[in-house]
Amino acid sequence: MLRRSFLVWAGASGLAAAGSVAAFQRWQEITPTLHFPGRDEGHFMRDRHALPPPSEVLETDVAIFGSGIGGMSAAWKLNKLGNKDFLMVDGPQPYGNAAGGRFGDLEYPTGGHYLPLPSPESVHVREILADLGVIQRDPFGEKPYYDERFLLHAPEERLLYKGKWQEGFIPTEGVPPGELAEHKRFFAEVERLRQTRGSDGRRIFVFPTVQSSEDPEWRKLDGITLKQWLERNGYQSPTLHWYLNYCCRDDYGARYDQVSAWAGLHYYCSRWGHAANAENGTWLTWPGGLQPLASGMERASGVKRVGGTVVSLKRTNAGIEALCFRLENGKPRSYLMKARKAICAMPLYVAERVVEGIREMGYEPQRDTPVYSPWMVANFLLKRFPEELPRAPLAWDNVVYQEPGLGFVVSTHQDIRVTPPEKTVFSAYVALSHRTPVSARRWMVTATPAELLELASADLKMAYGAQFASCVERVDITLRGHAMAAPLPGFRSNSGLKALREIDGPILFAHADLSGFSVFEEAAWWGCRAAQLAAK
Repeated sequence: MLRRSFLVWAGASGLAAAGSVAAFQRWQEITPTLHFPGRDEGHFMRDRHALPPPSEVLETDVAIFGSGIGGMSAAWKLNKLGNKDFLMVDGPQPYGNAAGGRFGDLEYPTGGHYLPLPSPESVHVREILADLGVIQRDPFGEKPYYDERFLLHAPEERLLYKGKWQEGFIPTEGVPPGELAEHKRFFAEVERLRQTRGSDGRRIFVFPTVQSSEDPEWRKLDGITLKQWLERNGYQSPTLHWYLNYCCRDDYGARYDQVSAWAGLHYYCSRWGHAANAENGTWLTWPGGLQPLASGMERASGVKRVGGTVVSLKRTNAGIEALCFRLENGKPRSYLMKARKAICAMPLYVAERVVEGIREMGYEPQRDTPVYSPWMVANFLLKRFPEELPRAPLAWDNVVYQEPGLGFVVSTHQDIRVTPPEKTVFSAYVALSHRTPVSARRWMVTATPAELLELASADLKMAYGAQFASCVERVDITLRGHAMAAPLPGFRSNSGLKALREIDGPILFAHADLSGFSVFEEAAWWGCRAAQLAAK
């Protein structure tokens, strides 16, 4: 299929065989720049290298360990509550999974890149967005008014299916009527579930997830995979199955035959925010992904940041004490942090190695630590836009009907100038869900730059054929070996996560891992909650 589609597109764009050879040679000349956030620090900790004695002692009221959305939300909330005495240790990468980068003036994401309009239950998200000016009026009403610069504008999304681009991500053109009927039945069920409440009066699926219904009948969905749920409910459409598998890979980094049915349905049924100046289901996006939101919270909070990674965190009579280090030209430099309270805004696979006595807190690492899905994000700096098929305008998000790629987003999509920019960035996402997480991480470490580039560019080659290579000026590839927790069946009953969520002591936890999967709404919830407890 790859070869056939390649030839069809090459012919459509008038490319000759000689051009294909030249394009192949051009790919051979491209050497991507590789980024492994946290790898050096993580391996240093894993291998238990000795640290030099601390060179200084830092003291503060509240110490925040981690600068991702959980940590930044905690800093933002502490400031809102009137606590100004807090200090943040960045962790191995500032902004974590919300980090972005830039090629000159062109920003791009290296992690999360959008935020759905928050539903009414997501009061904490609406409060943040209002404070940052993203929501301009009526933040807690049914339909807030948003800054139109951040509302995703058309064309929003398209799918390359059977050699043609079509609007939307679920195949419709050329799909048999029986399959289309199943599509309609599924989305009707989604609408029904959005309004359904459990026996406790709560909606079944909401953000934050801790406010979802605890009705045992609905919690049974966490005992099976999404694929099993589809099969039990008579959904046989291959295109529907492909689409839902794509959505699980996109949101959770794992396939739909691995993801909990509860999590798979939550993806659709919890997101129904409205806006006064946008259609239902609209997304918020920025050229730099979620980093502008993270840096906005940083500015609003006034947080002071310190580079470094925590090695050990323990309780003391006065509060907490943490040993931290940072690598300077490959050599470690350590320092001590002392505080009344600590907010652990780091992934749990790190916290289990850092927090002394975490087992006494009710968390058993071997039993409770989630499975983590690896990710690859490749940013292609283009010196010109590639030629598109007729009547198929470039969209913000562009997906190809294949695996393991997740398509690519366009960094300059929100640029509304009359004349398009000369250059742009295409950000290609790949969930390595075709491998086990362990084997995927091993492959990431051992693969050559050429092999990484080949996988990262697969969807772009399918979309544009031989012409694409000549458009590329530079490629940066970010590899996240433990990008996100995967919500596998049973994750809602994880007793260790429940124990850490309920802790109120010198050490508090604030990371999306507490919910079992990595999304902005959950990370922000736990960050705000930890700040409220720390401010007492």
